Amino acid sequence: MNAAFARTVSDSPLARRNPSVKLLLMLVVSLTVMFVLDPVTPSVLFLVAFAATAIGARMPVASLARSLAPFLLFAFSVFVVNVLTRPGEVLWQAGMLRVTSEGILVGLALAGRTMLTGLLAVAFLSSTDGVALVNSLHQQARLNVRVAYAILAGYRMLQDLGAEWTTIRQAQLVRCPLGRTGRPTARLRRLVASVFALLVGSIRRGERVAHTLELRGLGRTPRTVWQPVPLGRADVWFAIVVLVTLGAILAAAGASGVLRGPGALF
Repeated sequence: MNAAFARTVSDSPLARRNPSVKLLLMLVVSLTVMFVLDPVTPSVLFLVAFAATAIGARMPVASLARSLAPFLLFAFSVFVVNVLTRPGEVLWQAGMLRVTSEGILVGLALAGRTMLTGLLAVAFLSSTDGVALVNSLHQQARLNVRVAYAILAGYRMLQDLGAEWTTIRQAQLVRCPLGRTGRPTARLRRLVASVFALLVGSIRRGERVAHTLELRGLGRTPRTVWQPVPLGRADVWFAIVVLVTLGAILAAAGASGVLRGPGALF
């Protein structure tokens, strides 16, 4: 594993795989499950992907579960909306609220799909260094150098947003007057001011980065890569295993009769 991985991503079998291959597989799986609308198939895929991520990325199960909390909230909201709004056989009704069997099935399918997509995103982000990803996209995906390094600059700026937000909030609290209880007043106004300061600072930083890239002649001449990202047999076998597993689960779901497609929406 090269040094680009080692700086920010802990060593693991999944971290050693090529970032472009992982990104392509994530997109293939996500696009495939878009056409799956039964609750069983996404659930099986989620369980397999969860186990593979915990083992392949060497993530503790508790940490991996906590990282999925935001996706769980979104999945629950998707489920509730479908249960209460989708027409079909009514199972329960109270006034304007009603629960249908079709709404439950489709809601569970969409919620499972949401959780699977979130898990794939967590697995990719936790096992992929940003610099290695951009270099891989430039090398293997033939992404234009100007686009690649613009993405890298934006990625680095995004990483710094959390620290900048903390600094701005602390500066606002120092200057903020205190109320009778000894706590800062005008919370909403301070929040708006902090958001505006963060926005202005980000725009200025982006402008400086753009000028710097132009001054260095980025994209005017061919450029070499300091730490090339390898693409080897292990990456090919990794892609084969993922695609074969996906195909086997879909085939088993189809043979058992539980697989449902977009027709379940109508």
